[in-house]
Amino acid sequence: MNDILPDATPRWQYLEAVTRTVLAAYGYREIRVPILEKTELFARSIGEVTDIVEKEMYSFEDRNGDSLTLRPEATAGMVRAGLSNGLLYNQVQRWWSAGPMFRHERPQKGRYRQFHQIDVEAYGLPGPDIDAELIVMLARLWKCLGIRQVELRINTLGSPEARASYRDKLAAFLRGHARQLDEDSCRRLDSNPLRVLDSKHPETRKLVEQAPNLLDHLDDGSREHFAALQVLLDNAGVSYVVNPRLVRGLDYYSRTVFEWVTTRLGAQDAVCSGGRYDGLVAQLGGKPMPAIGFAMGVERLVALMEEEGVPVPDTAPHAYLVRVGALAERAGLQLAEQLRETLPQLRLIMDCSGGGFANQLKRADKSGARVALVLGEDEAKIRQVGFKLLRNTTEQVNVPWDTAAARLAPWLE
Repeated sequence: MNDILPDATPRWQYLEAVTRTVLAAYGYREIRVPILEKTELFARSIGEVTDIVEKEMYSFEDRNGDSLTLRPEATAGMVRAGLSNGLLYNQVQRWWSAGPMFRHERPQKGRYRQFHQIDVEAYGLPGPDIDAELIVMLARLWKCLGIRQVELRINTLGSPEARASYRDKLAAFLRGHARQLDEDSCRRLDSNPLRVLDSKHPETRKLVEQAPNLLDHLDDGSREHFAALQVLLDNAGVSYVVNPRLVRGLDYYSRTVFEWVTTRLGAQDAVCSGGRYDGLVAQLGGKPMPAIGFAMGVERLVALMEEEGVPVPDTAPHAYLVRVGALAERAGLQLAEQLRETLPQLRLIMDCSGGGFANQLKRADKSGARVALVLGEDEAKIRQVGFKLLRNTTEQVNVPWDTAAARLAPWLE
């Protein structure tokens, strides 16, 4: 787990602000769900034989003996919230949520045991048009953020029935080559052979290339849904690659799955992943309902923005108020609040460390402020303030308090 220090947070804040704006443009509303949920929720939704449930969850018993888990992902909690509050029956919902997730993984670049995601989910919409809109929305988000080097990969997992039939064929193929499988894949052979398609083991990956192709075993409905999705993406001008080995790491997915990947972050290439989970609402106790969503890894997106040189909005103070003398210290607080009231966008630091003009001006310069406002005893008596530009050699001028805001305004742009 890692700290996100003040020098890093402006990039995070920019990403979050742009994302909120884009999501609002498509009608998505924020939902905030607990960090802790009952362990059973994740075992039922994610799948008991997944790495997440078997190896990575932070679970413990509370004082009542209940097993609780720090959320490893957000979708299950969002569905649980919708069911608990009666928001998913015969209703269309578009929600997003953001915050920390927890998995006991091997830390590496872009992957931490506490990590942050932005999750977006749509409920009650069965057609390929919502699949396409989510993907198009992400393409717009990358454009708004200035991210260029990402590639979209898509696939379909078919209906549960078609996938069950394919599962049997895949398992038979893998059993015939069991000696080439890594230990984890052998363990999954009976419980969930589709997970083998997602193996990172080199020998297993070679074998998987020879395995039966899921796209050859689709039901007609899933084939038509996937074809319609591709037409919609083509019409929208969104480029993509069909990857028949893309299965996603969670058991609740069906039909459309997708991920956006990059080559700029080493092994951690996926920055956003998602897909349909039409059976999850019923699996967690609700009425059957179509659903689709995605999760974006904030750490990875921030790292990608840095790699690509995406500029971050300036967060340095616009002005720094220097105060010397007892009267100036008292009057300075009044002046600062007057300026903030008149200029709501103003970022103003008032020196509270004391010392003479020279020391305070050094701190003003170090802060990155564009303007120093200088208030001494004489200025305080006649309600004037010195206006000194810190990034050039222009001479300081004194201005009345009631004109200081107008003098500052051009330096806020």
